[in-house]
Amino acid sequence: MDIQKLLDVMARLRSPDGGCPWDREQTFASIAPYTIEEAYEVADAIDRADLAALKDELGDLLFQVVFHSALAEEQGAFAFGDVVAAITGKLQRRHPHVFAGQAGIGSAADQRSAWEEHKAAERAAGGDSSALAGIGLALPALARAAKLGARAARVGFDWETPAGVREKLAEELDELAEAEAAGDADAIADELGDVLFTAANLARRLNVAPEEALRRANAKFERRFRAVEAHVRASGRELTALDPGALDAAWNAVKAAER
Repeated sequence: MDIQKLLDVMARLRSPDGGCPWDREQTFASIAPYTIEEAYEVADAIDRADLAALKDELGDLLFQVVFHSALAEEQGAFAFGDVVAAITGKLQRRHPHVFAGQAGIGSAADQRSAWEEHKAAERAAGGDSSALAGIGLALPALARAAKLGARAARVGFDWETPAGVREKLAEELDELAEAEAAGDADAIADELGDVLFTAANLARRLNVAPEEALRRANAKFERRFRAVEAHVRASGRELTALDPGALDAAWNAVKAAER
């Protein structure tokens, strides 16, 4: 179906004459949380290998792009067509081996390197030559920590091996314990942040996306906890009636059953 139909629907929703009151009152800021939510729902559909859901979620995400573009067009800033033109031009610039007749790139790793070089050049042309320029503040904190580490690594600021990151993680855990012993709430927060930052960069060095790893851990915990609840209730009891030892035993029984 032509994208124009969706653009027409968006225009009707925002119309002051017969449009939708909710859609008319939205702003960039009020819509932004929905944009993030829809991106996560796309990722969730992919994780579940649910292509029917993926089709729907991609539509929801596309609508977010159309919505932001409509808001910008109303302000005279840009329109949906400008968004399309911008990404098309960017992709062509960053793939000169495909679109500009330059020498071919032999591997995906080489392409990633060339892509980052093009991005760095664009950021420098924009006035910020830092290796950390352009890393969005709205990224999930774990993902941003790994991206900060990856950018620093491009200029040689990195641990030599994953073992070095594990040593740093142990050091940060020791410093967290010291802050706990001192009862310093600000220091505890700082040191715990250092632990999480280091853990995110250990994931990076192990070629694991930290956000994905944590999503998997969350799913695992939820699955096992629900199984513990079912196991305990099947025996005619509730979790609140069990002591820590019994809860631990139930948890271990669920883990053993999964294996």
